[in-house]
Formats: sequence, C-alpha cells, structure tokens
Amino acid sequence: MIKKYWFYLFPLISLAIASCNNDQKPAAVQTVVPKMPVLTEPFRFHKLVEVSPGQDYDVFSWGRGSKDTGAFMILHSDSAARKYSTTTGDLDGSIVDVYNSDMDLDGNPEILLEAKTKDTINHVDIYAFEFSNGKAQKLDFPKLTRSQRAGYRGEDNFYIEQGKLIREFPIYSGAGPAAKPLAEKRKFEYGLRNNTFTIKQLTKDSLSTAAQTAPEPVKKATTGKNTTTNTKKSKKNTSEKTHKKKKKKHQSDEE
Repeated sequence: MIKKYWFYLFPLISLAIASCNNDQKPAAVQTVVPKMPVLTEPFRFHKLVEVSPGQDYDVFSWGRGSKDTGAFMILHSDSAARKYSTTTGDLDGSIVDVYNSDMDLDGNPEILLEAKTKDTINHVDIYAFEFSNGKAQKLDFPKLTRSQRAGYRGEDNFYIEQGKLIREFPIYSGAGPAAKPLAEKRKFEYGLRNNTFTIKQLTKDSLSTAAQTAPEPVKKATTGKNTTTNTKKSKKNTSEKTHKKKKKKHQSDEE
C-alpha cells in the first residue's frame, strides 16, 4: 500500500526540503579593511611613492609645536643596488599630497610635494626635486604672474596627466568677502626643460585677459625739491672752485 502512494508523495517531500533550504540565509561575508598605520609625534604625514620595482620614496613631514611650519624628508630606497639616501628641507604649511612624474622624459623621476599654507596670495607651495643616481636636485617652482593670479583665491587642484603636472582652480570676481565665484576655472600645464619649469595656460577667461592688458603702474617722478637742492650744491661747488683759482692767481702775481 505504501509503495502505491510513494509515487505521489515523493514530489511533495522534495518540494518541502527545497523550501526549508531556501529559508536558511547564507552567512554574511565579513570584509576586513586593513587599518592605516597611525603616525605618532613628531610625524604628521607619510606617503609611499613607488616609482619602479625597487625604487621607493617615503615622504614624511614632521615637527612639534606649531602646525604652520615644520620640516620634510624624502627617504629614497634603491633596494636593488642597496643604496639609501635622505633629502630634507624646511616646510611652510602642511603637506596634503605627493606626486611622481618624469616631465622631461629623461628617465629621472621628479617628486613633487604639495603643501597648503596660510599665505593669502599663494595659498600653496610646491617643493620639487629631481632624482638622478641617488642624488636630489631642487627645482624652483614658478609663482603665478599677475594675469595668471587674477581672481585667484586658492582651492587648487593638482594632478598628473600624460606625464605633466596639471593645476586648476576656480576664479572669483571682486575682492574680500564680497568676492563671488565665476562659472569657469583656470587651468595650467607644467612641464620641465633643462631642469626649469615651463608653464602653459590651457584655458582662457576674461579676468586673466584684462589683467594681462592692464598698463603697468607709473613710477613717481623725482620731486623738484631734490633737483633744486642738487643744482644749488653744484653751483656752490663751482663757485668755490672759481674762488680758489682766483686766490691762487692773486698770490702768484704778488710774488
């Protein structure tokens, strides 16, 4: 009798088992996020730049006390040749990022440190070095000209694109608290030639054009008072010389 109904019960039993299996939720997968190492005083910033296998640059900033000033150091590890070098310098502001490039395509990497400052004119500083044969050469990063700085209020964004350093920032119209941001941004491309930075503006805007065509301030001319005083001194010196000549001639005639 049981065999007779087994053919009909088997599908029902299979459906019940499948239903129970579906009710069991799979165990949640736990994602382990590695913790970043915590820097302890006096260190404030660290970033590892891997230029190539065996060529590593550890960039640190450090200093106790004031957060506006400090120092930086670049630790170069050439693990293949077992050579290690240290480059240090004074630092204004705080490092926010580090970039690696080879803008002149000579095979020597450039390490660029971006530091934010409280300077109301420049706002950022770039500390640039080119490394060759384990030695670092400091590169002078150019300041913005008057036309390039027109409407500038900081908020710089740096990044590497096709081997070049790109810089862009929003433009403001007006001065002080009443300044308003415009809809456009100013963008520059930095290159390197003979260890000297080149800069090319990639965008055009009305503020930089107006500043570029504005006349230079006229220097004040020298006042008439100083000119008159010099003339009087000159006449006085000439009169004294003439008087001495006459006196000398008179003494000669008496003899």
